[in-house]
Amino acid sequence: MAKLSFLAGFGAGYVLGARAGRERYEQIRRAWEQAKDDPRLQSIAGMAQAKADDAVSTLKAQLGSEPPR
Repeated sequence: MAKLSFLAGFGAGYVLGARAGRERYEQIRRAWEQAKDDPRLQSIAGMAQAKADDAVSTLKAQLGSEPPR
């Protein structure tokens, strides 16, 4: 999951930075650095991760309990 977040952030930053120039890219990068260190964002990300893990566990349990065809 961390790799996906990194790649999404990197991709968005690259595209936006390439279109707007180096100065705007640096501005976006600084904003991202501040946002990812924000405890509120980390809390929300933790809750989202827990819900996603729970959903995956539920799905695996449902698929595992289904009789083979």
